[in-house]
Amino acid sequence: MKIFLTGVTGYIGKRLLIQLLEEGHSVVCSVRDRNRFSTKLFQNHLEQLEIIENDFLNTSTLENIPQDVDFAYYLIHSMSSNEGDFEEKERISAENFKCALEKTAVKQVIFLTGIINEEKLSKHLQSRKKVEESLQSERYALTSLRAAIIVGSGSASFEIIRDLVEKLPVMIAPKWLSTQAQPIAIRNVIQFLVGVLGKEFTYNRNYDIAGTDVLTYKEMLLQYAEVRGLKRYVYMVPIMTPKLSSYWLYFITSTTYSLAQNLVDSMKIDVIAKKNTLAEDLGIHLFSYKEAIRQAFDKIKQNDVLSSWYDSFTGSFHARNVWQYLEVPSKGCFKDVRSMKVDNETAAVERIFSIGGQTGWYYADFLWKIRGFLDKLFGGVGLRRGRRNLNNLEAGDSVDFWRVLYADKEKKRLLLFAEMKLPGEAWLEFRIKDGILHQEATFRPLGLSGRLYWYSVLPFHGLIFNGMLKKLTGNS
Repeated sequence: MKIFLTGVTGYIGKRLLIQLLEEGHSVVCSVRDRNRFSTKLFQNHLEQLEIIENDFLNTSTLENIPQDVDFAYYLIHSMSSNEGDFEEKERISAENFKCALEKTAVKQVIFLTGIINEEKLSKHLQSRKKVEESLQSERYALTSLRAAIIVGSGSASFEIIRDLVEKLPVMIAPKWLSTQAQPIAIRNVIQFLVGVLGKEFTYNRNYDIAGTDVLTYKEMLLQYAEVRGLKRYVYMVPIMTPKLSSYWLYFITSTTYSLAQNLVDSMKIDVIAKKNTLAEDLGIHLFSYKEAIRQAFDKIKQNDVLSSWYDSFTGSFHARNVWQYLEVPSKGCFKDVRSMKVDNETAAVERIFSIGGQTGWYYADFLWKIRGFLDKLFGGVGLRRGRRNLNNLEAGDSVDFWRVLYADKEKKRLLLFAEMKLPGEAWLEFRIKDGILHQEATFRPLGLSGRLYWYSVLPFHGLIFNGMLKKLTGNS
């Protein structure tokens, strides 16, 4: 089968791609930026892969979609977008996808969406419902899979729950924690997505997919604590408004504020699956919430988290076209350039590619934490995102408040671009050549405020960057 897959760089898409390739399918991967897509995970399946660039908000980019695709997945969403009307963008994207796919030989389109409570919909679920309606066509069959909370290593729901429970022994929480939901393990989600492929009895139908447990958000927090062997107390108060609740999530967890707003909006409404026999029909064993938590930690312990929600790019990031910054500018920039001899290049490369996250920044970590706190205070991403893998990095990965633009262990080069709140643009580059580690921080200021910012942090650079360089080279 030849499959057209959108959202391939996202949390679900990357995992689904691996499964489709392992089952022998040929997959056309639709990405907005070819630079964002790394084939490292798919070295044994390169002959099955075709990569094309599409932006479904721009019809001029859709002419290259192959005509001979058999099936397609629509995994595009804008929940974390804070730019403009995301509902309108989602609708336009879906309609453009539909028009483009109607010109092909596609038989079935599979859409992953949210469980819809018909009586009352959050803004996010209302948008998802309109997308589902926009995707319906007389030229192909649509199969919609509706899920509530997806639990797995790297999923937004799991990471938010993890942040709350691991950090707070006592939680004073908003009243929406009494809302009920029916979580599903990421493993089950992938099984459903693959299972309905080509199954004619699923054509032009929608199914709620969920795990075995109906739980309140409070029960999810406490059951997570039970699995982790932690004693936690949750007290709900009625005085927390949606705005206060959003800030509560934003400052305590690794979520962005725009995503926190959408989550709070969605969490006020019960999302419980309507019963169906799809799991039995496909031979899928559904996991409980606790089993999903244990599976997530198995992956984390093995350092085998395949994808993470915070590695997904927002629309603003794409609109900014950050890949143009692969070439670090030299004119109109301030630079901090340092170099030092490396005795063991292999060890130094491993240290460079393990930077950030749990490993930290090798020197004066408390200053990095202060900078992360200040970033969060001004609406930035802060340090809480960490990194997906402890030892390896790929282009597009997030590393605390940086984004990886280039990563190649063989060429001994790592290039990071700052996603923190700054009056300008910043790069941090590491490369080893002829036994010398070159460490270069570049800042392109925006106006007077950018220049003042550079000079205000300059005293710290000598301390932080020099200490970091010594640690990376093994000279301390």
